Amino acid sequence: MQTYHIETTVSNDGTLTIEGLPFRAGDKVEVIIRGHVPEINESERYPLRGKPIRYDTPFESVAEDAWEVLK
Repeated sequence: MQTYHIETTVSNDGTLTIEGLPFRAGDKVEVIIRGHVPEINESERYPLRGKPIRYDTPFESVAEDAWEVLK
């Protein structure tokens, strides 16, 4: 089976036009359409990676007012 790869863009009316195919008229072909997934940059994927971390009060209680037993 001969494989032919082309990238194109869907037009506003939702159609695709592929011209200049290397097949003869009457040849049976299989058409598979896959959406293009853009590559994700590592810095966009993890925006906080490499950023400094600062704890204002690391040893104080968190949500102490929310505990029922302390009321």
